[in-house]
Amino acid sequence: MRILFVENYPNSPLGNVGKALAEVGARIDTIAAHGGEPLPETHEGHDALIMLGGAQSALDDDDYPYLPALCRLTRAFGDSGRAVLGICLGSQIIARAYGGGNVLDRPLEFGYRPVSPLPEAADDPVLSALCGPTPTFHWHKDTVTLPPGAIRLAESEMTPVQAWKIGARVYATQFHFEASRSVVEDWSTKSAEYVRDLVPDWAARMPSELASNGVVADALGLEIARRWVTVAGA
Repeated sequence: MRILFVENYPNSPLGNVGKALAEVGARIDTIAAHGGEPLPETHEGHDALIMLGGAQSALDDDDYPYLPALCRLTRAFGDSGRAVLGICLGSQIIARAYGGGNVLDRPLEFGYRPVSPLPEAADDPVLSALCGPTPTFHWHKDTVTLPPGAIRLAESEMTPVQAWKIGARVYATQFHFEASRSVVEDWSTKSAEYVRDLVPDWAARMPSELASNGVVADALGLEIARRWVTVAGA
């Protein structure tokens, strides 16, 4: 299986998704679109597309002029029947590509907070891993309104659209199920001053959060990742 991974921002590792891909020996071609590396012209040669988060919005074409092309590429992957996964900003790019809305600059949702499945998730091959309210890692303000035909799969107290899908193989989550404990700790350390301004007590709480909610979130994240990899390789 050959994966196209489009980086929207520096220091955005695949985490749990990367571990699940490594387990099946997938080949990953990484494009640092945020740094100006060109996107492929077509979806040919890849079985799936992955897009993760970033500090920009999905509408920030002035500062990130590759975004319209990425939306077109996303739609090409999905319309061809290939698998697509978008997390956080990636989910917002999928929404834009398929005619949904982007809702910008809402109140911050940060840290380990529970995500709850909707009835539509019960039989879903990926999101049925979420059996009940479960802590996962969040770091976002923006969200989406669903494109036509999309199916909502999960929600949180602050964000009604936490997971959704289009067709059988295009999946989007707002929550960072890819962010393992090591990723969360790395993000929090490298962006310590920025995080302190957003959530002043996070540094003090983080060790206990990682040891409790982080363990649960890792188990869920890896299971969701493995299930998506199975769908992508089918």
